[in-house]
Amino acid sequence: MTGPLAEVLDGQRGADLQRAARALLKEPLLTADGPYADEFRLVRRHTAELREWFERNVGWTLRTDSDAARLRKTPGTLTDATHPAREAARTALPFTRRRYVLLCLTLAALERGESQVALGRLAEQVVLAAADPELVAAGITFTLERRDERLDLAAVVRLLLRLGVLRRVAGDEEAYVSGSGDVLYDVRRRVLAGMPTARRGPSMVESRGFEERLVEMTAQTALDSDDLRFRAIRWKLTRRLLDDPVLYYDDLTDDELVYLTRQRGFITARIGELTGLVAEVRAEGIAMVDPLDDLTDVRMPEQGTHGHITLLLAGHLARAARPVESAELASRVRELAVEHGGFWSKSAREPGAEPELVEQALAKLVALGLAVRTERGVLPRPALARYAVGEPVVREPGVAHHPAAIVTDER
Repeated sequence: MTGPLAEVLDGQRGADLQRAARALLKEPLLTADGPYADEFRLVRRHTAELREWFERNVGWTLRTDSDAARLRKTPGTLTDATHPAREAARTALPFTRRRYVLLCLTLAALERGESQVALGRLAEQVVLAAADPELVAAGITFTLERRDERLDLAAVVRLLLRLGVLRRVAGDEEAYVSGSGDVLYDVRRRVLAGMPTARRGPSMVESRGFEERLVEMTAQTALDSDDLRFRAIRWKLTRRLLDDPVLYYDDLTDDELVYLTRQRGFITARIGELTGLVAEVRAEGIAMVDPLDDLTDVRMPEQGTHGHITLLLAGHLARAARPVESAELASRVRELAVEHGGFWSKSAREPGAEPELVEQALAKLVALGLAVRTERGVLPRPALARYAVGEPVVREPGVAHHPAAIVTDER
């Protein structure tokens, strides 16, 4: 088929493929009846193309069936802890170490269990599993007798509900937490089977240290040729450009920087073609910018009190261009409250709230690659310069100019 109709059909196909790819990057586990059901159907329709792209460019595998689509991702940076799991929306509390342990124990219990399970019964199985001598030796114990422990288990269950691993049949988690009732779930075993993404099963890992175990669980095959080494570098760089807000050149090894310098146009073009992300190349690094502004779990700027404070502190850090201690930032929040407090929530204006407000702002700035914590304080990173708003500069009589976004020169 040729002509205008063919162009329209090709355009629609490309748009559908891009929508499917973006859905997988945003939610690597999609279910047929979940909140992204339309995108799931697109993934099923374009499975062959998506699978080929992800395997070739990032080394990720895509598994699909009638119930779920699972993109098995390996992050470009294994030790980045700035994007934790959350039970529901972005505003929900991040998972703690205890919640992650509970999540693993819960998955193990569900794998050994039946197609239906009550939360009370699941809790009993988790407590039994937590009695493992190695867990006890590591200082990890669960009795689930305390309310805070039951809250943690409820958070784990809500995450599994959101992912589609569980389906609530009757009851409510709040009743279990308060001790006044129970909850019954269907266990979707095929979705459950797609949860692990490690290349090597944790039981097969022999290393004892945390970082060493991560490396062993995600290790590639032996890189005994130049082609395999270059492929591994391409995979790592593409993973970071897809997952990380900013890729800084000074975070790369010499080999990675040389490869990126030569292949930057090819890599960013392939990413842009699949996802619609646009490469912003600067002297210090690359950011893949999303014109649709939804392919992220952390937004900036963002509405509300915390979003406003984060933006104001970003401007302060960008102008400082030096390490800034948290105490100085807390002092700055007190000053800002005088000028902007009328737009903030009541709790943010209360005396003593400044340290928590600063911590929430810094968590977002670090997660976005805009700042880094050091022993001397919080150090702004180059991409933060776009938030540096200076004093009015008179260009001509009667005309003032505010440089709203000061950025470094492009290489």
